Amino acid sequence: MAYSAPLLFGRTADGMSVVLAMLVDRWLGEPPSHLHPVVWMGRYLGWAGQRLPQRPPAAAFILGMAAWLAGAAIVTATYACARILVAHCPQWLAILATALLLKPLFALRMLLAEVGSVELALGESLASGRARLCRIVSRDTARLDAGEVRESALESLAENLSDSVVAPLFWFALFGLPGAALYRYANTADAMWGYRGRWEWAGKFAARSDDLLNLIPARITALALSMVGDNPLRILRRLPGEAAHTASPNSGWPMAALALSLGIRLRKPGVYALNEHGAAPRPADVTTGLRRCEIVAWLLAMLLAAMTCWSSGLIHD
Repeated sequence: MAYSAPLLFGRTADGMSVVLAMLVDRWLGEPPSHLHPVVWMGRYLGWAGQRLPQRPPAAAFILGMAAWLAGAAIVTATYACARILVAHCPQWLAILATALLLKPLFALRMLLAEVGSVELALGESLASGRARLCRIVSRDTARLDAGEVRESALESLAENLSDSVVAPLFWFALFGLPGAALYRYANTADAMWGYRGRWEWAGKFAARSDDLLNLIPARITALALSMVGDNPLRILRRLPGEAAHTASPNSGWPMAALALSLGIRLRKPGVYALNEHGAAPRPADVTTGLRRCEIVAWLLAMLLAAMTCWSSGLIHD
């Protein structure tokens, strides 16, 4: 089969870059905010969405879709150009540059640190735990007890393991830097625009786009979390039913998998309960959950890296 040498070389370098990007994340964490591409995406979305919710429903939807598509085109084109430039670099530089460009598009170290800090704050006082939880969830934390604070933190851990780590690496494995960047843009747009109420119509396209892009990664994450539990087959049998308790087509999957894996319940009071008859989470459950999510992130990253390198071999053949 005929193939392009830069394409073949680029896919091989991509696989190695995933591993290096994971190591950069572990050692260095996030880049400064003024250099962070996700911050730039957020600034564009904030500017483009200033007046969208004030429009009538039809106009809000059309303008919201147009603004989303314009931003997506800019992000994808920027990273496509970067990919072309990197593909013509020496091998060591291509791998390093791709890893450094990929790293800001996912955030494992920050996720683990933020969730772990909630448990540390709970050790000081309930008020401190609630205040720290506000950094990672949008719900009202003022009346949550210690167990509910842990439930919310673990829900955020599971959901963001999929959204902020597995999904960008999944789309990178399929489409390289442009794929990961487009996903991260879509996820940021959903976080800023994808709400009911005043954003119902202006953010609908953003919300549905994020749902579509997360369909496969959420289920991959849930499957992996099930595999590191004590009884994987039992977890897998119960997983679809538990995941269906949430309104979201995706977030219920990794959250239910973590709940079943740890043998605990995870609830949003008055909205849903996952593994309802499980125990209330304890500090040890948070520690175990963090460890299992880190293991899953690394295992899936290595798998996606191997698949990327393997696909380059198929092109060669």
